[in-house]
Amino acid sequence: MKSILNAVILGLSVGLAGAALAAEGETPHYPLVKPVEQDWSFEGPFGHYDKGQLQRGLKVYREGCAACHGLSLVAFRNLEALGYSDGQVRALAAEYQVEDGPDSNGDMFERDAIPSDRFPSPFANPEQAAASNNGAAPPDLSLIAKGRAVERGFPTFILDVFTQYAEGGPDYIYNLLTGYEDEAPEGVQVPEGAYYNPHFIAGPALAMPPPLSDGLITYDDGSPETVDQYARDISAFLMWAAEPHMEARKKTGFSVLVFLVIFGALVYLTKRKVWAEVAH
Repeated sequence: MKSILNAVILGLSVGLAGAALAAEGETPHYPLVKPVEQDWSFEGPFGHYDKGQLQRGLKVYREGCAACHGLSLVAFRNLEALGYSDGQVRALAAEYQVEDGPDSNGDMFERDAIPSDRFPSPFANPEQAAASNNGAAPPDLSLIAKGRAVERGFPTFILDVFTQYAEGGPDYIYNLLTGYEDEAPEGVQVPEGAYYNPHFIAGPALAMPPPLSDGLITYDDGSPETVDQYARDISAFLMWAAEPHMEARKKTGFSVLVFLVIFGALVYLTKRKVWAEVAH
């Protein structure tokens, strides 16, 4: 049922995008095609992270994204939550160099990273990042799964209150990574050096070329080495990076709701007993 609904939504989105482009003189609304809702292990009030998927997502980040995008708010020691041992985290951190200091001479120096360090940025500063990427500095990915999402509009956002939908970021990232198209439709202007993607939230094209391709990254667990799988795994990983305590939050929320239901019932029964013999 969900796949059928997604197909209908995608068809409507494409149709509306075409209508917007056809209307001469009208400013199109972005994204041209709204994200199609995906299935995630962490969706809903009882959702949880799939550690295997998160480990694959970390691999996709390191081998496919880290050359351009930072993860500056995630410390290496946080990776223990993904199922890595202390020794594995230390070994992974040691693969990175971080700046430290000053030393006794007042100079900064480079050293191997340790678990308490955060992932270093691939660039020294935003200016260098922009100069190395056609004038557009790649965003840091630490909070992108919570900071980038497409507004769902009325009445969907009201239904989201009851369904506990909070996966707008991963849905957007997945659709963006899998949504590149070779040619833009007639009437859509793509700047030189940009790549058409109707799922991009800020325009018809973006400076980032398609970062994923089939067979780009080798998985050790036998998972499919496809763009679709890579996009799902990195989207889930970035959701964890943005909200690592989501599982604890959901468990706490459920406990609070159970308490409120029991407390409400006790208050009602107490009221009935206190006022049972009082004339009304």
